[in-house]
Amino acid sequence: MDQFGLSQKIVIVEDNTSLADIYKTRLELLGYKCFVAYDGKTALALIEREMPNLVLLDLMVPKVAGDQILEIMRGSAWGKGIPVFIISNLNESDAPVGLRNLGIEGYAVKANLSNDQLDQLVDNILKPADQKEDIVLETKDP
Repeated sequence: MDQFGLSQKIVIVEDNTSLADIYKTRLELLGYKCFVAYDGKTALALIEREMPNLVLLDLMVPKVAGDQILEIMRGSAWGKGIPVFIISNLNESDAPVGLRNLGIEGYAVKANLSNDQLDQLVDNILKPADQKEDIVLETKDP
């Protein structure tokens, strides 16, 4: 999981090139190997080829929309188990219905998501439980 070993792969599906570059740069500094797709058609080919550990998915991308990408992934042998986190300009209430039913790790609105939160979200999804930071789980004794 370090930069010299087998780093985990992330596919970033984002049509805003400067935002995609920010995500890619930040996540690569954390040791992840990132691939960027600026449209849905490229995204599907990239996800199937790379079999990433995580997909960061924008809903409003050209050629194939994000919700359709997710549906295609979940309906395929190669894509049904890949974790997907949605980052969109749409509030979740305005997003296509049924996204949660397709199995997503979470949903964030771009305007509300700081770069540090992005880093933490990705780490929380991909790091083993014993390596996660800043998460305090309260346990009740039986």
